[in-house]
Amino acid sequence: MSKLHVFDHPLITHKLSIMRQSGTGSKDFRELLNEIAMLMGYEVTRDLPMEEYTIKTPMETMKAKKISGKKLAIVPILRAGLGMVDGMLTLVPVAKVGHIGLYRDPETHQPVEYYCKLPEDIEKRIVIVVDPMLATGGSAIDAITMLKKRGVTNIRFMCLVAAPEGVKALQEAHPDVDIYAAALDRELNENKYILPGLGDAGDRIFGTK
Repeated sequence: MSKLHVFDHPLITHKLSIMRQSGTGSKDFRELLNEIAMLMGYEVTRDLPMEEYTIKTPMETMKAKKISGKKLAIVPILRAGLGMVDGMLTLVPVAKVGHIGLYRDPETHQPVEYYCKLPEDIEKRIVIVVDPMLATGGSAIDAITMLKKRGVTNIRFMCLVAAPEGVKALQEAHPDVDIYAAALDRELNENKYILPGLGDAGDRIFGTK
């Protein structure tokens, strides 16, 4: 079964608390999401494989280390996932970025695919799927399924706020994909929104609420 990693770093908790507040505007919301994504990125990439190579400092030659083999790809689930990409790219500027477009049907609450554009060598990369909210888990499950169909074998899912229902569904559907969240909230309401949550992340990022 995949692992759920919930971050308890004071900076992440502090910034998320500001994001949750209904009075926080789109500009601040976007900036805070970007900052949290960058902070979370340090832990999500903690176990990247390393290899030794030789460098020359101003003083002498030495053995140093660099990230080896597989490179990273960041794949946001549109549209809200876009708000987490810049923070990750600040850490790993050479990472490739793919895009998966899914929206939630207002009647069935199920995800519907409308776009998918991925790097040509996506199957050779460690892929971090990003989406601020893990509610029912439907979008995350479908996005990861799409990646696996394209040969991707090393996938991690990173979100801001997760609901227990979404975590359970994602772990059951993809037991090989670890989940990284800034907070595990209480539950979903009857409309499948996370409680206490922070509202519709896409609307708050882009000012469309």
